Amino acid sequence: MPIHYHENTRTFHLFNASVSYIFTILENGTPGSLYYGARLTDKDDYSELLEMKRRANAPCTYEGNLLFSLEHLKQEYPLYGHGDLRYPACSMRRENGSHIFEFRYISHVIYSGKHGINGLPAIWCSTTDEMESLEVELEDANSGTRLTLYYTICSDLPVIARHTRITQAGASAVTIERVMSCNVDLIDDAWEMVQLNGAWSRERHVTTMPLRPGIQSVYSMRGHSSAQFNPFLALKRKECTETQGECMGFTLLYSGSFLAGVEVDNYHVSRVQIGIHPDCFEWTLQQGESFETPEAVYVYSEDGLNGMSQAFHTLFNRHLVRGKYRMKERPILINNWEATYFDFDEEKIVRIAETAAQAGIELFVLDDGWFGNRNDDHRGLGDWYVNLQKLPHGISGLSQRIHSLGMQFGLWIEPEMVNRDSNLYRTHPEWVMVDPDYVPCHGRNQYVLDFSRKEVVDYIFKCLDQVLDGADVNYIKWDMNRTMSEVYSRSHSSLQQGRVMHEYILGVYDLYERLIQKYPDILFESCASGGGRFDAGMLYYAPQAWTSDNSDAVERLKIQYGTSYVYPPSCMGAHVSAVPNHQVFRNTPFNTRANTAFYGAFGYELDLSKLTEDELEQVRQQVTFMKKYRSVFQYGTFYRLSSPFESNETVWMSVSQDQKTAIVGYYRVLNEVNVGYRRIRLKGLNPDEQYRISMDGRWIEGRELMKAGLVTSDYTSGENGEIYNGSNGDFISRLYVLEA
Repeated sequence: MPIHYHENTRTFHLFNASVSYIFTILENGTPGSLYYGARLTDKDDYSELLEMKRRANAPCTYEGNLLFSLEHLKQEYPLYGHGDLRYPACSMRRENGSHIFEFRYISHVIYSGKHGINGLPAIWCSTTDEMESLEVELEDANSGTRLTLYYTICSDLPVIARHTRITQAGASAVTIERVMSCNVDLIDDAWEMVQLNGAWSRERHVTTMPLRPGIQSVYSMRGHSSAQFNPFLALKRKECTETQGECMGFTLLYSGSFLAGVEVDNYHVSRVQIGIHPDCFEWTLQQGESFETPEAVYVYSEDGLNGMSQAFHTLFNRHLVRGKYRMKERPILINNWEATYFDFDEEKIVRIAETAAQAGIELFVLDDGWFGNRNDDHRGLGDWYVNLQKLPHGISGLSQRIHSLGMQFGLWIEPEMVNRDSNLYRTHPEWVMVDPDYVPCHGRNQYVLDFSRKEVVDYIFKCLDQVLDGADVNYIKWDMNRTMSEVYSRSHSSLQQGRVMHEYILGVYDLYERLIQKYPDILFESCASGGGRFDAGMLYYAPQAWTSDNSDAVERLKIQYGTSYVYPPSCMGAHVSAVPNHQVFRNTPFNTRANTAFYGAFGYELDLSKLTEDELEQVRQQVTFMKKYRSVFQYGTFYRLSSPFESNETVWMSVSQDQKTAIVGYYRVLNEVNVGYRRIRLKGLNPDEQYRISMDGRWIEGRELMKAGLVTSDYTSGENGEIYNGSNGDFISRLYVLEA
């Protein structure tokens, strides 16, 4: 069993073949952290890891004892008061105004398997031997408040999941002001922090910096996880690389405002916390009420950042994604947005679909503009009924025509937003999340519906249900284009406004869950102006996400590279679009656009009728190639080999689970003149297997490819015509297919 409790020392040890997590019950009855890292041999007593040193001016718990100070002890879930002056994992207020609580150990239970979290996403297991769980019950005797710490460890992955529940059993109310999902106190600060940051159209760029004394954090206060910062951070040793060295990654299965940070104290202890952002958050519990936090997941790796990422990928593919599309290859799609924008009718849509079907594309997606009077982005949003002037046979009739071509049919929605010029807004202006005493901000000419109100979620579900019930829809692209700027609910009292942002996300999850339960065969793709809500919480409901509105192949190298730190290629929507690119106006070769998009949920975002016959033939070849190797691209073991943030060349590869097939993606942004010789050392191959290289037909042993490397040199002297895969010069790419 991977969780042991040692009664004599009141010590808990969570471990498997790769990782150990150890904590104990301190002499004051609170849980104290002892170790998180590589697997240790289990034993009864780890008291040598509990360091208590006399520190000047430290607030000490016991009279006459100058050693026991919570300011300098590593803790499992610290609270304000009793001497710890660092940031707490939890801060609550009693009715008398006091913030002082002391949660002492009462009991615990260990069991096989894992429980879900009501109304929130969580990792899950199909058999109880895949995971083991621990619940530790703590109580504050004065207030009657109970604190439950939840832990789950995977049997065969270096993964630990945690969340927290607060229950008010006492007669007086308590108010939660800050509640993190987890706290990890590490013994030293010799780490570099890795984060994924950016903005619209350049999401999840990789930034690395050494830890320093004080607070370093990433966050969102936008009401969604955001393009600015992803709910993730990693800590790596300075010498850690992609393929070797110690690192650990932390992410939050949550799509709302979050805070993830590291506090380094004056004795070099690093305190990692991740959870709901405390700004604008306040939650009062009356007697008998509970609050559960989102789930945090952390991964430990001694095999570098690739090892960390591969553990996240396996976990999310197997134990987060649910339903029909769990571990299933994604359909190749075409989306009409960049082909038509709002200017389309049924015949134009069918013509695009006919050409796509002839090329072997499997799914047609009708984007924005099919409903209400939605002829631009100023109007119609919220009116979820078909525009019969554009689509005289409705969604039902159009879906039948698409299916008759041998294709599946998909539909775009944006259910959380509304335009002022809409019947919904005119009928229910009180459903918009604004303070009526002020003029509100708009974003993209739209406003946020108050999904903290059940009647709003009920209404949107009813509207969408009426559309879907009479049509054959296989795919939904669920967009969200509006950051929250004025968070106020007219249905909540003044004392309940701190609940609104979290209840909004619970409402989003509720709508997803209702639609999934009624339409289990629909593949949902989440979108938020591209990658503005690309988080693990969303993957629980939507197995893939639109990675970015920026579909330029060169920019996508950085976006997809950074995204892969946490998220598997199977969930990354990646499309071939037209040139000049609609976001950056860059012209890239057709094959480079495809070679980048292959490493994801592949599709097209252009008007096929405007392609040349040669380009259409390339589309047919790309679709055939993707169908042949789709499982390798989407579910192979993914390795990052050369970073676009550090080099003119990007290299990554996917290896099939049986190590029989590998595909290496090589991308060079700008041409170089008269350069030296280049090789890239591959990873993940069978060292004793012979592999045929598609580029030149040679057979090379896996050991040689991993130790000596794959030759990628070319003669970029500016004077010869050597061509790889049909391109030369700037923005070139090659795919090396290796078959055992």
